[in-house]
Amino acid sequence: MHEIATDGLPLKVWGEGIDDAALDQARNLARLPFAFRHVALMPDTHVGYGMPIGGVLATRGQVIPHAVGLDIGCGVRAWHTNIPAAEFAGARDTVLNDVQRSIPTGFEWHSDSQEHRTRLFADMPDVESLRSESHKAVRQVGTLGGGNHFIELQKDSDGGIWAMVHSGSRNLGKQMADHYDAVAKAESRKSGSPVPPEWGLAHLASDSEAGREYIEVMEFCLRFARENRRLMAESVRAAIDRRFPGVTPAEDIDVHHNYAAEEEHFGERVIVHRKGAVRAVGTVLVPGSMGTASYVCRGLANPESFESCSHGAGRAMGRKAAVRSFPREQVMKELAAVGVRLFKAKKRDLAEEAPAAYKDIEEVMRHQSDLVEPLVRLTPIGVVKG
Repeated sequence: MHEIATDGLPLKVWGEGIDDAALDQARNLARLPFAFRHVALMPDTHVGYGMPIGGVLATRGQVIPHAVGLDIGCGVRAWHTNIPAAEFAGARDTVLNDVQRSIPTGFEWHSDSQEHRTRLFADMPDVESLRSESHKAVRQVGTLGGGNHFIELQKDSDGGIWAMVHSGSRNLGKQMADHYDAVAKAESRKSGSPVPPEWGLAHLASDSEAGREYIEVMEFCLRFARENRRLMAESVRAAIDRRFPGVTPAEDIDVHHNYAAEEEHFGERVIVHRKGAVRAVGTVLVPGSMGTASYVCRGLANPESFESCSHGAGRAMGRKAAVRSFPREQVMKELAAVGVRLFKAKKRDLAEEAPAAYKDIEEVMRHQSDLVEPLVRLTPIGVVKG
């Protein structure tokens, strides 16, 4: 870790080569009058909207919708299937094909409500902004989405098969993020906030009516995202069970990485915003990019990172640049060369997720050796993408 001085709070940076645009955004965070102690940047940090992805910001009494992000509660779920890789090899393609058929991907949703599979909606807060999306949300839950979301089958160093699901709160989270950012902009104008509008960091007092409502809605979106992953994991297990009946998988690990939470750090109660960062307490997951390794880790709860670690490898180039740089046929050949079977209905945007468009996960892990301890290294054998 190294420290960068600013005209506000210091930046504490894990890793090297963070792009200038992301550092400029981090300097804006450091100038916020309600920012606390310092700003932490994980080794996968890259430019986002308002706040860099991979950033960790603690605030006194303020919550910032764009410091949580558009995909509220995005995260990762993984489990050991208790099936040896040697036994699983012949069933890989059949299982993945079954998964792709049973879980909607991209912009697709379920054709009917999924309320019969979950109690989630029985506990939906009575908030108009949320209720207005409920007729769509009941069909969105249990769907993968697109972009960097994935369902992967992986192999550990002992020859065991794991499954991993990466997704979030789907369109529900985006709609809530956009709505409350607009609310925050209006509140910031009304209160005469000193934060420049062009920073994209409109904020809400956490004890105001609007702030309390955003936090309540955000927490529901976190539950939605976790339940979204659980239902997809249920479908993946069903696909595996059809080929390997009677096998009992290990307990799931689930972490999210786009959220804000009230926590105690350095003797004060503050609101910690983790946008593309994971709370590094207990068992955590750090997924790689498509075709590269992922890690199961023990979080080291380093106080200097506000007990955080990276949420993955982090982009090294934008999506449009990746499409210009990597022909999709080349990406498919590279995946096949390392033994990864790809299931993706529409491949025109495949290059956006090329491994070379992301930072090297091994370098990311090396730079955060004081944030997490690797326990299991997982290499992919097959992936379903949106």
